[in-house]
Amino acid sequence: MDKVSVVIEINEIENAIVVRFIRPEKRNSLSIEVIEALEVCIEKFADVAERIIFTGVNGYFASGADLREIAEIKGEEARQFARRGQRLMAKINKVRSIAAINGISFGGALDLSLSCQLRIAHPQATFCHPGARIGIMTGWGGTQRLPRLVGEAAALHIFFTAEPISASAALEIGLIDLIRDDPVSAALKIEL
Repeated sequence: MDKVSVVIEINEIENAIVVRFIRPEKRNSLSIEVIEALEVCIEKFADVAERIIFTGVNGYFASGADLREIAEIKGEEARQFARRGQRLMAKINKVRSIAAINGISFGGALDLSLSCQLRIAHPQATFCHPGARIGIMTGWGGTQRLPRLVGEAAALHIFFTAEPISASAALEIGLIDLIRDDPVSAALKIEL
């Protein structure tokens, strides 16, 4: 096990790398520090791991970008932050990656899930793009990936209502691929 600072934990299991978000007190928000740790992780393991599995702890996959940090950035800095997130999601999209969604997956975390090749969720997982409710829009590629995956009508419903949807509803519209009690174990066994 390797802890990268205090925001993610990396475990090598067989030929897989399991990246676990470990900030439950912040609902595993994807802070700048987490983004930096993920960039290092992808660079280090992209070419050597059979798969990279993303998951969280304590009922939180991740809650998206850290809104306290978002409130502090303005203008060009905000554009750079959005581009940085887009580049990271594009890198995740190019590696063999699985989101093992063990709880809430909101905003930027949903963008991360959408960047993965497969999404496996716990039965109690929930999904949401809360931007319409809080006055922001996702900047990490979700506005393009979500409609491609679930269709325009379902994507618009998710974006405009900003209401959480259940794992069963997510499976029904094609947002996730499987529901399993232990998403990480399932992600370790599934063929990519």
